[in-house]
Amino acid sequence: MVKKIILATRKSPLALAQAALVAAHLRATLGAETELLKVVTTGDRQAEWSLEKAGGKGLFTAELEQALQRGDAHLAVHSTKDLPGEMTPGLALAGYLPREDPRDVLVIRAGLSAPATIATGSPRRRAQIKLLFPGAQFSEIRGNVDTRLKKIAERHEADATVLAAAGLKRLGIASWPELDFRPLDFARMAPAVGQGAIAVQCREADAADFAGVFDAATQRAVSLERAFQQKLGAGCQLAFAAHATADRLYFFHEQTGLRTLPLTEKDFAAPAETAVRILRSFGFQI
Repeated sequence: MVKKIILATRKSPLALAQAALVAAHLRATLGAETELLKVVTTGDRQAEWSLEKAGGKGLFTAELEQALQRGDAHLAVHSTKDLPGEMTPGLALAGYLPREDPRDVLVIRAGLSAPATIATGSPRRRAQIKLLFPGAQFSEIRGNVDTRLKKIAERHEADATVLAAAGLKRLGIASWPELDFRPLDFARMAPAVGQGAIAVQCREADAADFAGVFDAATQRAVSLERAFQQKLGAGCQLAFAAHATADRLYFFHEQTGLRTLPLTEKDFAAPAETAVRILRSFGFQI
C-alpha cells in the first residue's frame, strides 16, 4: 500500500464533498495520506446536453477511469448511479462507503400543493412522478444542485424538480428559501441503481489492497441492483430503477411500472442469477 493515495474526482461541489468523505475514510482505516486529483468529464463540459437524448455510457466517469489507467490516480470516486453497468476492462470496484439516504426528494415552490411544471432530465424520475402528478408538464434541467435549486426558487423555470436526498445531505442543504422539500418513499419513487452510494474504483491489480476497507452491506445491496442494470443494458436514456433494501426489491421499468417483491439471502448471494430470474418473471427476454 502506498503512503499517499491519490483520488480522481469530478470538480463539482457534490463530487468534491463525496471525495472528501472517501479521503477521510481512508485516513481513518488505513492511516494513509490522501490527495485529490480534480478532473473535468465529458458530462461536465457538455453542460447543455440533454443526457436523455445525447447521453452515452461513461459521460461522468470515463475521464476518471482514464486517470486510473494512466497511473495518475490510485482510486476514482464516483456517484454509483453514474457508473455504466459493465466495468471497464482492467478496472474493479474497490467498494462503497456506507449508503446515505437513497430516496428522491420532490423540491417544490413553497405554497404549492401540486406542481404544474416539473423540471427533470431523468426518464426514470419523469415516468414515476408522472403517476403522482398526471397533469404536470415536463422540461429539462442541468447544473449542480445549487444551480437547480436557484432555477426553481428564483428563476421560476418550473414549479418543481426532483433531487437525491443523499446529495442534499452531503452538501449540508436541509432547506432553501421559497422551496419545500418532500421526500418520496420507495412505494412512490424507486431510486436509481446505486443512488445514495459512493463507489470507489481501482485498478484490478490493486483490488486486494482494499479488501475489507469499505462497507459490506452497501456492497451487498448495490451488487444486486447493478446486476439488473447489466442484464437490461440500462443507461440514462431508459426509465428504469432497481433498489434493494435488506429484504425487499423495488423495481421500475417503463414496461412493468413499479413492482416490489421480497428478497432472501440466496438472492443476494447470486446477484446475476437473481436478476435473470426476476426479469424473466416480469416478461423480459433475458
